[in-house]
Amino acid sequence: MYAVIRTGGKQHRVSEGELLTVEKLDGGKGDSVVFDCVLMVAREGEVRVGTPVVEGAKVVGEIVSQTKGPKIYVFKRKRRKGFHKKTGHRQQLTQMRIKEISV
Repeated sequence: MYAVIRTGGKQHRVSEGELLTVEKLDGGKGDSVVFDCVLMVAREGEVRVGTPVVEGAKVVGEIVSQTKGPKIYVFKRKRRKGFHKKTGHRQQLTQMRIKEISV
């Protein structure tokens, strides 16, 4: 059984017991998170696609840790002007384990 959920402006395919990394969600280690925006649910050959979401479906996950992603460098420059600027960014992420998918 698997589901497609939307969080952080992205869609993720999840199944029970899977470890998932998404953009930062509020909460601490061990907290439970419920995703109501379930776009599709599939089990034993039966597929339910929502318009845009599947009514009554939800996915429950447990926060494992709050981490940061890899460092990304942003370099800007203007030709012939001597202007350059280098900055870095690390995206804050939440790692979670999917506990339950219910329809």
